[in-house]
Amino acid sequence: MSFDSARRDDPPGRSAPARRTLLIFCDSLSYYGPTGGLPADDPRIWPNIVAAALDWDVELIGRIGWTCRDVWWAATQDPRAWAALPRAGAVVFATSGMDSLPSPLPTALRELIRYVRPPRLRRWARDGYGWLQPRLSPIARPALPGPLSAHYLEKTRAAIDFNRPGIPVVACIPSVHIAETYAKSHRWRDETVAAITEWAGAHDVPIVDLKAAVADQVMNGHGNPDGIHWNFEAHRAVAELMLKGLAEAGVTPDGDH
Repeated sequence: MSFDSARRDDPPGRSAPARRTLLIFCDSLSYYGPTGGLPADDPRIWPNIVAAALDWDVELIGRIGWTCRDVWWAATQDPRAWAALPRAGAVVFATSGMDSLPSPLPTALRELIRYVRPPRLRRWARDGYGWLQPRLSPIARPALPGPLSAHYLEKTRAAIDFNRPGIPVVACIPSVHIAETYAKSHRWRDETVAAITEWAGAHDVPIVDLKAAVADQVMNGHGNPDGIHWNFEAHRAVAELMLKGLAEAGVTPDGDH
């Protein structure tokens, strides 16, 4: 079964849902708090703050380390995305942060570490990479170059628009970090911002600047101790900007209809 084959053919007898869904593709920034990862229904993270303001449901599809390329794979391969799209009121691409982070190893090679056997060798490889990453980050290439981030965002937007013509879409540009695990390096952020901003302008996609929402909290050390994830005040600030981005895309709370 493919994403396209599932596009607008609901099963017989399936009635339209009473509530719309905010379909979010994300990395860990969307569901981590000041002490670690949280369940997708935690009311303190920005996706649920936004959904509550809209009186919508949420479908949060993501994983730690996801880039815009992973969004393409999720949108076309994850049956949760296929199920959520018919009832979605809007789609949010809440990635690009990992894209802009330095990656001493190519992403495909880094991801293979989890499959190394036996476990002792896997631990050695993981620890070795953990030692190398902060030392090589200042000179490393990004996990996904900016033009490729924009390329995958457009592939995903076009596929979604084919299935749901005109559905509102909002995208994000990267947050900031002070993570020692990356030697506080973020020299590829500007390239990612420029590429995504150019793509968004060409397709009338509103942009949420995560840096504008969270920089004060993160850069002053008030976020997660890892230096990259956020506290709940930052989540509230992101939610505020996200609601503005959704309004720019034409989204209104259900109670305003």
